[in-house]
Amino acid sequence: MPDVQPLVSDFVLKLKHRKVEGSHAVARQTAELLRSVVSQHRMGSTNQAAALADPIRAVGEHLIAANPIELAVGNIVRRVLHIIKEEDISSTAVGIEGLSVTAVSDDEYDSGNDDCPTLSAAVLASHARNTLRAPSLQTLLDDIPVSTALSHSASSAGDSDGKTGDKSLKTRKLKHDVIAAIGDLIEEIDTCYDQISEQAVELIHQNEVILTLGRSRTVKEFLYAAKEKKRSFRVFVAEGAPRYQGHVLAKDLVEKGVQTTVINDSAVFAMISRVNMVIVGAHAIMANGGVIAPIGMNMVALAAQRHAVPFVVVAGSHKLCPLYPHNPEVLLNELKSPSDLLDFGEFSNCMNFSTQDGTPLLNVVNPTFDYVPPKLVSLFVTDTGGHSPSYIYRLISEYYSADDLAVRRMPSS
Repeated sequence: MPDVQPLVSDFVLKLKHRKVEGSHAVARQTAELLRSVVSQHRMGSTNQAAALADPIRAVGEHLIAANPIELAVGNIVRRVLHIIKEEDISSTAVGIEGLSVTAVSDDEYDSGNDDCPTLSAAVLASHARNTLRAPSLQTLLDDIPVSTALSHSASSAGDSDGKTGDKSLKTRKLKHDVIAAIGDLIEEIDTCYDQISEQAVELIHQNEVILTLGRSRTVKEFLYAAKEKKRSFRVFVAEGAPRYQGHVLAKDLVEKGVQTTVINDSAVFAMISRVNMVIVGAHAIMANGGVIAPIGMNMVALAAQRHAVPFVVVAGSHKLCPLYPHNPEVLLNELKSPSDLLDFGEFSNCMNFSTQDGTPLLNVVNPTFDYVPPKLVSLFVTDTGGHSPSYIYRLISEYYSADDLAVRRMPSS
């Protein structure tokens, strides 16, 4: 893929140097890059789906390694791999619409049905079990296991005449369909704020008090939407030390006419009893329903649980991660500069103090993220609707394939 290699290298550098910030921007640019990879890839004559997935895996490995903490990169890579499989199954199903399915055994054959090959239910069931490990609800509704089995039998029952032309047509169609599906994914990412904000009126009621922490664009748009629907409410914004992103959110809300109160993070427990609901954003939603969020979020969740206040997480579906917190591929945290916490000029006289073995006496730890377990989350609001933590695994099964969780190139056979 020489044509897209400069694009890949440029995006890898941006990820390494943290020049692309925010899961939304990272997810969109990753999807656009992978669409370019698919568009420039030259398809082979056999096993087109695998041939198309290989460059996606190769690029995905480099992107994930460039910034492991940004889980949205791996999410989009896995979504595209799942799209390739779904489109391959769909295109195969279209090509065998003329085939029929009967309940006869494998060794039975109806000689009167020569022009319409007949497949046994046993063959279909066996092939479906081997091909689709964890079928999603949508694929079950679409009878995709049957279609997959039909594609295998159709290849053996069909005539050799015209196979080259059919393969060429199928190759072009698969590539076109994958590009179109990735375009739909980009549109989904672009419209996630609007889709989530539409649900604000159902969640925020008149004269309620909302608490949030730090700055999240999803939360901001969510509160904007409630305000535009003439909801009257008040917002407590915990400032989100040490970067104090809550100050920026408070300013934005005031400009929209929302009554806002800024509190320091340590005042959350003192103020939570006055709050009707906690609404926060997320960096990632894990497969078990846990949340990776800005530092201090676990404290807010514990305070909400202690006072029986609903803890609501708003996030786009591109933040759904099919991995668990304990997976080795997941980097839960990274440490920011100590300068966010301490003024080096003020503490310069302490820097040279150390113990006899050379260990410094002063250490500064400045983590970026917190982990909130699923038992502390009341509701997830995504662009597909509201879901409980126990339902997250179903959403993930719709978006990802089980064999794509570890993004790495398959060994050549």
